[in-house]
Amino acid sequence: MKTLVKLENVSVIYNNRSVLSNINISLKSDHILTLIGPNGAGKSTLVRVILGLLSPSGGKVDRIKGLKIGYVPQNIYIDQTLPITVKGFMNLININKYEDILLALQRVNACHLINLPLQTLSGGEIQRILISRSILNKPQLLVLDEPTQCMDTQGQIAIYDLIDDLRREFSCGVLIVSHDLHLVMAKTNEVICLNNHICCSGSAKSVSQHPEFISMFGLQDIQQLAIYRHHHSNYCEIHKDNHSKKNKEYND
Repeated sequence: MKTLVKLENVSVIYNNRSVLSNINISLKSDHILTLIGPNGAGKSTLVRVILGLLSPSGGKVDRIKGLKIGYVPQNIYIDQTLPITVKGFMNLININKYEDILLALQRVNACHLINLPLQTLSGGEIQRILISRSILNKPQLLVLDEPTQCMDTQGQIAIYDLIDDLRREFSCGVLIVSHDLHLVMAKTNEVICLNNHICCSGSAKSVSQHPEFISMFGLQDIQQLAIYRHHHSNYCEIHKDNHSKKNKEYND
């Protein structure tokens, strides 16, 4: 397992306010790290540091030479008057071979969407297109910001399964940023709970039982927390009652 990005004692200060303090993180190949925390915790700032878009105020960031990163943003704005197809969107930054685009879409089960206008796609389909576009360069590190936002439980499971398949195919490191407490632990190797500093980190089980984690998110949410692993039937059976009300709210 290769270390792709390493942050040592990283801090970020904006307008004399500490946004990140003493952050130590290693992103490794073939490894899924999930970053969680409340709004204002500094998650977006930390992602910008990892992507190289922001220099830290203090500390050190090491990346392997020539690191290829695939990035899936939290959301994109699609102008309803802009006549752009999925194929056109996949070619926005770099002109890619048609065969490469088809292969990337095939990996996310979205080949049938290639000639459709972006405006006609559902939220889940848009997410698959964003993921497809992020793997065109065969990334060593895949960074996904809120990849299951506004999806119901089954949609979240499908996206997490897809991410895990891509991690296996490319042997890439994966960083998932999430607010969602209910499926946030899906197939992750390590969880980091951030609130301007690292409150706790470790396995899904250890973090979910940590006093700071419980204090931050509240006992009621923690009791509903679903540690989704690999068995869909078991997951659905065990957590059906916990999520039925929430799923209804998502789908209404």
